[in-house]
This record gives sequence, structure tokens and C-alpha cells, in this order.
Amino acid sequence: MSATPAIAMHGVRKAFRFFTLEDVSLELEQGQIMGLVGPNGAGKSTTIRLLMGLLAAEAGEIRLLGHNMPEEQAAAKAQVAFVSDDMRLFQHATLGWHLGWVSSMFPGWDAAYAAQLLKRFGLNAEQPVKGLSTGEHIKAALLLALARRPRLLVLDEPTSGLDPVARHELLTEFMDVLRDDSRSILFSSHNTVDVERISDRISFIDRGRVVASSDKEDFLERWRRVQVRSDRTAWDLPEIVHCERDGALATLTIDGFSDDFLTRLGAPAQTVQRMSLEEIFVATVMHSREARGL
Repeated sequence: MSATPAIAMHGVRKAFRFFTLEDVSLELEQGQIMGLVGPNGAGKSTTIRLLMGLLAAEAGEIRLLGHNMPEEQAAAKAQVAFVSDDMRLFQHATLGWHLGWVSSMFPGWDAAYAAQLLKRFGLNAEQPVKGLSTGEHIKAALLLALARRPRLLVLDEPTSGLDPVARHELLTEFMDVLRDDSRSILFSSHNTVDVERISDRISFIDRGRVVASSDKEDFLERWRRVQVRSDRTAWDLPEIVHCERDGALATLTIDGFSDDFLTRLGAPAQTVQRMSLEEIFVATVMHSREARGL
């Protein structure tokens, strides 16, 4: 694996009239999949537009596959494929026409792989784009991106607008495609279930700031919900990010759980529960807002 990160953003800032992306730092090693998770309006798409050179940062450094952005975007984008939920293909052209058009622009186009993906995604080259369902449209866009064999694939809310069955089907096929490949992927979504299925590393963004970034397994191991029976109204342990009381029963949300924590707690634990990524995301965002006085 190369020592050069696929994505490196450090101290990036971009201000708009009613929104500011502030001090954003992200790093994605080559061969890894990062899930960028945030509520709608958190700054995910702005981050991606900066990364792709579609916007210029006011401060900070952005490097894409080792290239400075946006100055060296032409060299970087030759090895990057981008797919978003609002991408639109030419409605009156066939999928086959799109395959020929994209293949003519990218020397790394893999025709055999494109044919394989057509079959795997249940698509037909003779289909007019205007007849594709929403799910088929996204599969077609993914096919056109994947068959280029890019070193980095950037996905901005690719499953947005799909019904649960179509989303499950698409992600299952997508994971099968990626199983034997070592490309790097940035997967932006507000859907934590999708991100948890596909990602190695996860970054949470909220109101223009990255509030946490770590390996997926680290998030899942660190966070717990602990119930204790105690009359205490205040806890001074730094791992406790939230306390909710129901009479004598206190439910503590823990970031940094360990067996040693239970010893230091000073009260017997009634239950210790793992948290889903969605619960961890909500707890992280709410704790960050509280710390920032928002």
C-alpha cells in the first residue's frame, strides 16, 4: 500500500453567507473505505465539492491522490470517479451509448469488466436511460464509474431516494463488486446503516465541523450504554457524555468504555449494552453541540 493517502484534508475552511465549513481535517489511506456521515446540511456535499476542486478553499490544504487541489485537479481527476444521487445521464440515449462515450474518454476503461457489471446489475446496454428506474439509474452511474477502474471512488449520497429493498439490493451488489478490489472509496451519507455495512473508517460531520473520525470497530468498541441504580445526580468520570434518569435508575452514555470504567463507577451496573452506529452518531453530534454551546 502506498504511503500517500488517497485523501488528505487539513484545516480546510470555506465560508458562505449562512454556512461555514470550518477546520475540516480528513485522511483516507489507499485501499480503505471511509463513510462520511452527517445530517442533511451538515457540510458533506460542500466537503466533496472542495475535494473535487469544484470549490476553492479559503484556508487549509487539500491533496487528492497526492495532487494539490484545485491546482492539479486535471491530473487527480483522471484517476477519480464521482457518483452522486443527482447525477443525470442523457435521457434519450441508451446505456450502451453512454458506455461508448465514457470509454472513449478514459484509457483505463475495462470493457470486459463493464460487461460483467451489466450482467451483475441486471442492466441491458440497449436500454434507453429514460426507461430506467431510480435504482437502475444509480446502478448505471456506478457501472460507468467502476469500469474506469479508478484509484478513488467518491460517492455522494448514492442511495438517497431509494426504497429500503432497492437500497439493500444495490449495497449488496456494490459490496460484492468491491470485495476483491483495493480501490479507495469516500462514501457520503446520512444513513448510518448503509455506512456501517460498507465502511472501514467513519467520520461524523455536523454544522460544518468534523466532530469525530475513527475506525468503525473503534467506534463500536468504545461506546456503551450502562444502566446503574444510584441516587447520584452528578458524575465526574470523563467517559460519561450523557446521563438520563428514571427515578433511581440512571442510564449513562459512555465514550471510552472499559472494565476499569465499571470499577471506577462506584455503583453496580444493572446492564451494559452495545450501541448501534446510529446511536453513536446521534450521541456524538449532541455532545459536540453541547460542548460548542449550540
